[in-house]
Amino acid sequence: MTSQRSSTRTDGVGPRLLFQRVPEGKTAKNRMHLDLNVGAEVSDPEQRRSVVRRRAEQLAAAGGAVIREVDEPGGWCVVMTDPEGNEFCVQ
Repeated sequence: MTSQRSSTRTDGVGPRLLFQRVPEGKTAKNRMHLDLNVGAEVSDPEQRRSVVRRRAEQLAAAGGAVIREVDEPGGWCVVMTDPEGNEFCVQ
């Protein structure tokens, strides 16, 4: 372990995430999959998709990559990867 990064909201409310560096690279499936719910407060489905797509664009500009959009009966999301290839969903 070479370093750790912690993320928490500035008001101290909400989940805390700890990212720990490990010496080996990803070899198979993700060890953890995050679903980032950025459109929860928008009730209109089309407006919600617009909010999610804008956030996905911001994440892509920061080094992520959009893989695909998933539209299934259980919900809609944008599947992305971080710079190391780990998948996560923005919804």
